[in-house]
Amino acid sequence: MAFVQFSQVSLAFGDRDILKNVTVNLQTGSKVALTGANGAGKSTLIKVLAGIIPPDSGSRAVQKGCRISYLPQSGLTHQGCTLKEEADKAFEFGYEIQNQIDMIGERLAAQQGNTSALVAQQAELIQKLEDSGWYRREAAAETVLLGLGFSRADFSRKTEEFSGGWQMRIALAKALMQGPDILLLDEPTNYLDIEARSWLESFLQNFRGGFLLVSHDRYFLDVTINEVYELFNGDLRRYPGNFTHYEKVREIELKTLISEYEQQQQEINKLEDFIRRFGYKATKAAQAQEYQKKLEKMKRIEIPESLKKIRFSFPPAPHSGRLVLRLRNICKSYDGRRNVLDNLELTLESGERLVVAGRNGAGKSTLLRIIAGEDSDFSGEIVPGTGVKIGYFSQDNAEKIRGSGTILEYLEARAPLELIPRLRDMLGAFLFRGDDVYKPLDFLSGGEKSRIALLQLLLSPVNLLILDEPTNHLDIHSKDVLLSALRDFGGTVVFVSHDRGFIERLATRVLELRPGAFRLFPGDYEFYMDQLAKFGDAENSQKSSEKKDFKTDFSDPHSGSKNPADDDAGIKSSAKKLSWEEQKQRESARRKIEREVRALEEKIARLEAEKADLEREIALPEVYSNGEKARAVQRDLVAVSEKIDEATLEWETAAGKLEEFL
Repeated sequence: MAFVQFSQVSLAFGDRDILKNVTVNLQTGSKVALTGANGAGKSTLIKVLAGIIPPDSGSRAVQKGCRISYLPQSGLTHQGCTLKEEADKAFEFGYEIQNQIDMIGERLAAQQGNTSALVAQQAELIQKLEDSGWYRREAAAETVLLGLGFSRADFSRKTEEFSGGWQMRIALAKALMQGPDILLLDEPTNYLDIEARSWLESFLQNFRGGFLLVSHDRYFLDVTINEVYELFNGDLRRYPGNFTHYEKVREIELKTLISEYEQQQQEINKLEDFIRRFGYKATKAAQAQEYQKKLEKMKRIEIPESLKKIRFSFPPAPHSGRLVLRLRNICKSYDGRRNVLDNLELTLESGERLVVAGRNGAGKSTLLRIIAGEDSDFSGEIVPGTGVKIGYFSQDNAEKIRGSGTILEYLEARAPLELIPRLRDMLGAFLFRGDDVYKPLDFLSGGEKSRIALLQLLLSPVNLLILDEPTNHLDIHSKDVLLSALRDFGGTVVFVSHDRGFIERLATRVLELRPGAFRLFPGDYEFYMDQLAKFGDAENSQKSSEKKDFKTDFSDPHSGSKNPADDDAGIKSSAKKLSWEEQKQRESARRKIEREVRALEEKIARLEAEKADLEREIALPEVYSNGEKARAVQRDLVAVSEKIDEATLEWETAAGKLEEFL
């Protein structure tokens, strides 16, 4: 059983203890979430586990031969080769082992060294290579890349052509393809859409090794992990169970801590008030000095930063008409040949919470920029309703918050005069307290910049909020508070998010985009997912360019009326509900292909085991020293290799058919 073990590990930056006598044991089967407030040291702990940062004290033990893969939050780029070639670099360990096997073979052929020892060493390496899945690397690479949202057409693209988010997907794919014993993932879902997150969920659920990850997606954590480590003030505590269970247990534990904290704060306030009022009076000076000493000796109770939640609500939304926005025949192309948005029709009514769903590249952010008025290079017509005032948030805007100025200076330059006296209070509600307001913008984290960008939306009343990934870089508790504020907001919301839990609790309607196509679903996200399941989402098995009737509106069959966009767009429904008999036939066909895939996987495993036996046989002295025997075994090796190639091709075809049912 592979393992990585820490014992009594400590690490400090300056006078701050990041880790204090931390003990961690990750092994095969570990499914761990690492949590803690922003700045608690989660990324640092992962780097120590990965061996990137040495601890100040303590021991780190790694089982011999244990392979560790580490994915940082950001900053990785790839260039100089195609995506397929870059993916193949994940299997360098296999090439190294194969080189060792070949070198031993050469020494055996030349009769150099201890033959028995060399044969044993070669057999061990051959078995190690077999167990690693290296012979199935091409199929594994294709499965991972497609699962994370790449297309087969992407395989031949140069890696430098991919954007920053897709660069991190490449890095994630390589970490998964390495087949590590221990997987360390720091915010792996940051750049993934919902489809890719779902695939990663399934991968981790079936992962045979152990993993530790950091994520701010509660749903993702609940379905992948079975224990939680909380890092707080340098101490690490373990909680068995999923993340929701951890939160319930921790809430009970914290009630006593919070009560003690509040009592201590009251006592501190009384002592400080006494010192402030009577410190300079002769009759009270001695007592004031005693109180001052008491304050200095007092061991302050600390509570997790996550309890100091953002507390805010959006300003009352100005009145607008029932019709907020109407989009007619919206078309958008970046290359002049292919439309990202093609004759999109949408009617938005007051009070709706519309989520725009779809894979990366489908045009979600493009549509939001068009609605917000940030992009005017499109054809079609946008008709705003009476009195509509738009507030727009995007990650691009958050990332543009930079410079040598302070947070307070940045907001003072953008706030109405009447709000400037309240800025300190508003910043405090967003966790910028005390001297934090004087932090230079260039030293802010992604989460801090996102909070400032959200705070900017409070500086003027709006009734239509356009939000592009507002939860990125926010921790779970900040997401909860933002969700509460949006649900209480009196206006209309159009948003994009890859956080399934956030979408499920906010959306009242779904607009699904694919390149050049769209569908509207009245109802929440659960209804949307239910519809996809009922219809089998047959469109998934075709390319968008091949679908002429994809633009579909799923009107509520019980409402007796169509969505307002129907009359304007003349849209006809192309997705018909499958009958019970059709569903039965579809399920039968799916099971048949699954059996075929399993049979082929078993066949490939048997053939590869046969190949490994032949490779061990050819390394025996009585074989390689006998030309006739060696040639016979070599012929068998070639034959079984050809069978493996044929079976692998059959497996790829069957697996492709199976994808059409998923």
